[in-house]
Amino acid sequence: MRSTTDLDTLRRDALGEVATIGAGHAATALSQLTDRRIMISVPHVRQMAYAEVPEMVAVFGDHIAVVAMRMLGDLTGRALLAFGEVDAGRLCDLILRRPAGPPRILGELEQSGLKEVGNIVCSAYLTALSNFMGMMLLPSVPSLTIGPTAQAITATVDPREAESDLVFCVDTAFTAEGTDDPLTGAFLLMPDKASVRAILEAMRLD
Repeated sequence: MRSTTDLDTLRRDALGEVATIGAGHAATALSQLTDRRIMISVPHVRQMAYAEVPEMVAVFGDHIAVVAMRMLGDLTGRALLAFGEVDAGRLCDLILRRPAGPPRILGELEQSGLKEVGNIVCSAYLTALSNFMGMMLLPSVPSLTIGPTAQAITATVDPREAESDLVFCVDTAFTAEGTDDPLTGAFLLMPDKASVRAILEAMRLD
């Protein structure tokens, strides 16, 4: 019989494998969108409590951009993609195929682009998880919140998801061909309480 520590390690390894597959799919899709080779670093997966999320994303700055999507199907909850506001602007320059410049106001065009990136990345990770678990997972239409870090996270989360108190965080860094500085962000999977047990059971790997 495996110990709890062994199971935790196996779950992290399994989630890491799922995240790596998802990152590969996301990189391919973003490369096609931008017509430039996009590389995504080997993802690092962490498990945390909901209360730890605001402090974790605070490393991206005082203001962040958060793309949120409902996770529907056999599991329910929410998927978020968070970037600091500066990196969100740089990401917009990349996907809109315009020269990098000083920080810009994230207008309607930029916000539409961020939603598209969020849709691509979140869908890639959810597809990888769906294939791993043998369950149907469908993303909803993305929404975007831009604002102070703690408030932006709170505004995108349903109270039922906060109650589950289990968040899977995938640190994500994009690097475009011809650039040196990566765009850093985080993919957050917040299953609701009813879905947490199913995910953990699937990760037991007995």
